[in-house]
Amino acid sequence: MRVVLISMPDVIPIVIHEMALHMPNHGIACVGGNIDAGHEVYLIDLVRKRRAIAAYLSRTLKRIAPGLIGLSAMTWQYPTCLALIRFLRTILPDVKIALGGYHATLMGDQIAASPEAASLDFICRGEGEETFRRLVNALAGTDRLAAIPSLSYRLSGGWVHNERGGLCDLATLRLPIRDHRRLTGGYHFMYSPIEVLETSRGCTRHCNFCSISHLYGRSYRTYPVERILADLDDIYFNRRTRLVFVADDNMVLNPAWVDRLCDAIISRGYRGLRLIVQADCLSIARNEAMVAKMAAAGFRGVFLGIESVSADNLRAMDKADLGAQARQAVENCHRHGMMVIGGLIFGLPDDDEAAIRRNYAFLGELGVDAAYCQLLTPYPQTRLRESLLSEGLVTNPDRYERYNGLWANVKTRHLAAERLQYAFWLERQTTLGWWKPSAFAEGQGRLWTPFWSRIVKPVMKHFVDGQTRRVGWEGRYRGYLNHLEAMNRFPDLDRYK
Repeated sequence: MRVVLISMPDVIPIVIHEMALHMPNHGIACVGGNIDAGHEVYLIDLVRKRRAIAAYLSRTLKRIAPGLIGLSAMTWQYPTCLALIRFLRTILPDVKIALGGYHATLMGDQIAASPEAASLDFICRGEGEETFRRLVNALAGTDRLAAIPSLSYRLSGGWVHNERGGLCDLATLRLPIRDHRRLTGGYHFMYSPIEVLETSRGCTRHCNFCSISHLYGRSYRTYPVERILADLDDIYFNRRTRLVFVADDNMVLNPAWVDRLCDAIISRGYRGLRLIVQADCLSIARNEAMVAKMAAAGFRGVFLGIESVSADNLRAMDKADLGAQARQAVENCHRHGMMVIGGLIFGLPDDDEAAIRRNYAFLGELGVDAAYCQLLTPYPQTRLRESLLSEGLVTNPDRYERYNGLWANVKTRHLAAERLQYAFWLERQTTLGWWKPSAFAEGQGRLWTPFWSRIVKPVMKHFVDGQTRRVGWEGRYRGYLNHLEAMNRFPDLDRYK
């Protein structure tokens, strides 16, 4: 059977402009890599085909003539996914279509009960490697739909939802697809080639705004070290890529295991390897020896989920007070040559404009090297969403295209959603301001940080200041909102929405 797996074209700016970072979709690469031999499998990352989606898919899919297409979408990508499904039905009316990913897992029952379900054949809930592998085999006649855990399928005009299966044994999973079967390329971070690696799955923290437990439960599982090294070898030697994003939910939960993994990476002698990972403040702050070992293994950047300076807000998210730990975590990372991206969340119930200002100021005081700030998003099936709904604080319960962290989908006890949106933007401009290289960044980037500070920033600031004089802060803000609206608009799919 010929199978095509497709990820969505929607993007968001992570630290920098949304076009400066395009990473391969690791989920479809893993699912595709675990389909049994004897089937032809192809991957399409539409993030690399944003300007001509319909024409590219029409040409490519008609040439391949797949029997099954699998689509993966996050919640904020789901509206685009629906338009894409309607388009696929016009060019391949008889193809079987399966939906998987986070949103399908969180909302499988609701999707099956919606009008859009008429265009779908299957929904894969939870981890997709085993469910989708068996679905392909069932369509080829060597398995049965009714026997496949975590699969939903249409039968006699209705939907059957099989019981949820257990979690995958990570030791049995084959490597993700990165070869010629990946039909799209050019993945980059500021034009440096980038790949994605996974060393563990799951997180045992209690954060009530997070939906990861619906995919993995309250588990934390690690891949065998030998499997991780084989994956790195594929990236390093076969893809000839040195920059790698480690996509784990929270890699550092077991410092002893991280230490063993780093020793194994060091022993391989990769030269020029640069790893970027996301981690929690507590683990990084309390385990400096682990941070040192990570740095020796090639880790050069860490995303830290600081979330808020407010103890009340942190309690509202079921998180510990992280102020002191955040400072220690940043110090530990800088001491061992690792850059820090600090993450904050705005729009919690007690936030007012002063609280937003304090959070931005705190981030500046920490000396982080970059900021990734988001507005609180009431993701489906999260405990925080239920709490916010009960208080009447959710202002947008179902326009999912705005669930990307950049739109105010909630109000607070002090701010309407529109005012929250404006304060989130304005205080970033006025309190956090233009990016100022930290002392650590100055030491690491002796060439590019002066170039930014003395040439690029003054030129950009001249034009932005001129715009502010012409149209004011409100005019600039309207331009920002217009950009957000247009960022993930795909004219060739508009007629299918």
